Amino acid sequence: MSTHIGAAPGQVAPHVLLPGDPLRARWIAEEFLSDAECYTEVRGMLGYTGTYRGERVSVQGSGMGLPSLSIYVNELFREYDVRTVVRVGSCGALSEDLRLRDLVIAMGACTDSSMNRIRFEGLDYAPVADYGLLRAADDAAAARDLDVATRVGLLMSGDSFYCPRPELTARMAEYGVLAVEMEASALYTLAAQLRRRALAICTVSDHIVTGEQLTALERQETFADMVGIALDAVLAVN
Repeated sequence: MSTHIGAAPGQVAPHVLLPGDPLRARWIAEEFLSDAECYTEVRGMLGYTGTYRGERVSVQGSGMGLPSLSIYVNELFREYDVRTVVRVGSCGALSEDLRLRDLVIAMGACTDSSMNRIRFEGLDYAPVADYGLLRAADDAAAARDLDVATRVGLLMSGDSFYCPRPELTARMAEYGVLAVEMEASALYTLAAQLRRRALAICTVSDHIVTGEQLTALERQETFADMVGIALDAVLAVN
């Protein structure tokens, strides 16, 4: 039983969807999983296990930011032997080619966080997705008749939601970074260390360039395209 999840052995499935928002975790469990049961409410960070097309799948809230996600991903990988984690989150678009509700499947994650610089003693490590999951998610998106665009590319995992130096984020956009979020870099790094599969899929919830944004309830309960793609990808590589 881990410190922050507190589930008993066997309660967490080998494949986990990881939204930051615990209320989105509950919504995913209710809308997508059959026979879902809550295995944790520790610190209000809800986790559920159910089945999707006959396969056991869990969904676990992870909070906001690289440090919070790192706690939950470490425990999922180390304490519960989870093999696959797909982050299903929100992001702020940096590219003018993206619109609200478009999807970004992250092949890699840049960051302004010092976590990896500390880990690698100043070296610049490049955290990337599991290729099998990445390809499966791209294929799943192509197979669906979506009303939104799907882009495969780079995310920026920021340490600050309210960035004190927006000109640096703009520079990332000049080099092809599609959107900014706060977790993928840590997820990919931990998965690489522990030889597990990881992917981040994010829905554009706000646009840094235009100022458009979705409401909190929309971010919580209307990201069905992203969740369906994540579940299909998990089953494809199982």
